[in-house]
Amino acid sequence: MTISLSDAGKRFNRDWIFRHFNYTFEAGQTYAITGPNGSGKSTLLQALSGGMMLSEGKIKYEVGGMKSEVGAKRTEIPSERVYDQVSICAPYLEVVEEMTLKEFLAFHSGFKPFLPGVTTDVIISTIGLEKAVNKQIRYYSSGMKQRVKLAQCIFSASAIVLLDEPCTNLDTAGIDLYHRLINDYCKERLVVVSSNDEVEYKFCGEKVNMGDYK
Repeated sequence: MTISLSDAGKRFNRDWIFRHFNYTFEAGQTYAITGPNGSGKSTLLQALSGGMMLSEGKIKYEVGGMKSEVGAKRTEIPSERVYDQVSICAPYLEVVEEMTLKEFLAFHSGFKPFLPGVTTDVIISTIGLEKAVNKQIRYYSSGMKQRVKLAQCIFSASAIVLLDEPCTNLDTAGIDLYHRLINDYCKERLVVVSSNDEVEYKFCGEKVNMGDYK
């Protein structure tokens, strides 16, 4: 999967959040979107997800060989269909708190299947919530809820993994879990992390500073 942006820009009313953004994100690579608060990190991530329209420019999604491969055959995916290829974890996205963890994961898998070989029981064990499996999520701590958000994102069978401040509310053990999930399940995927905290994106091979696109 490749996402290419050409002269992309987004504004709200008269205020431009970012402009003249030209960049290509490729599968198998990890990217950090950095910059101060209000610089457009989350806005760009939402645009990459297909959940927010650009104000100018173009975004193109393609599957197939890498752009660097001579003669590679690529197929463009319409932006209105890219949701099949995307999973996202962000503070502004909520889980269904009236469900238990097992109910929620089963519900989620009905919309987006899990990675091959990954079951609900495997997920619960991996994120360390076996003792809370039959408890409604609304009774979880903020850190436990963040583990659930990460699980629904990373274990989904999607080519694109978008992470906005992924370690929010996590303790040291939770941060270690986050890095293990990235290392074990995201190597062949396109991963984009939006964050100001280096602990969340220290594994990223590429870095994009939104301050360069004002």
